[in-house]
Amino acid sequence: MPDIRFVQLSPAALSALIAGDLGAASAAAGAELSSFLVDEAWLWVIRLDEVVADPAAGEWIARAAVAEPEGVTVGHGGFHGPPDEDGVVEVAYSVAPEHRRKGYAKAMLRSLLERADGDPRVTAVRASIRPDNIGSRATIAGFGFRKIGEQWDPEDGLEDVYLRRSS
Repeated sequence: MPDIRFVQLSPAALSALIAGDLGAASAAAGAELSSFLVDEAWLWVIRLDEVVADPAAGEWIARAAVAEPEGVTVGHGGFHGPPDEDGVVEVAYSVAPEHRRKGYAKAMLRSLLERADGDPRVTAVRASIRPDNIGSRATIAGFGFRKIGEQWDPEDGLEDVYLRRSS
């Protein structure tokens, strides 16, 4: 499995990604970002608002995923936010199309779970996945997630909800 290093995206990096300025975003992040992150500008608008409202949330959300030792940005990942009142964080990750099916999603998930397990405030990690998203269901397999229910997401429709207790 490849190694992933996460690079936190500061408000300056997020603003540059939203503006479509990959050079400025890379300079602000201290890593060579990819056009895939510019294409995800809709997400960075949301994440920028969250980080501005709660700067401490930045360590949980809005991070570029860099494959090591190559130093190539292969996607992004993090959590929907810091631990909630029950200590639950929801995992989120996306791999650029040209880097899919190479083990990066599992490597990102492994790294994110290590991050969650290393924080005593986290009691569990949640994942919400559309039933037809076979790739994401395969990604979480073997990491201790179990289906606990379903939910309706206004953007994605029906999602299966999985939970994994922190170790």
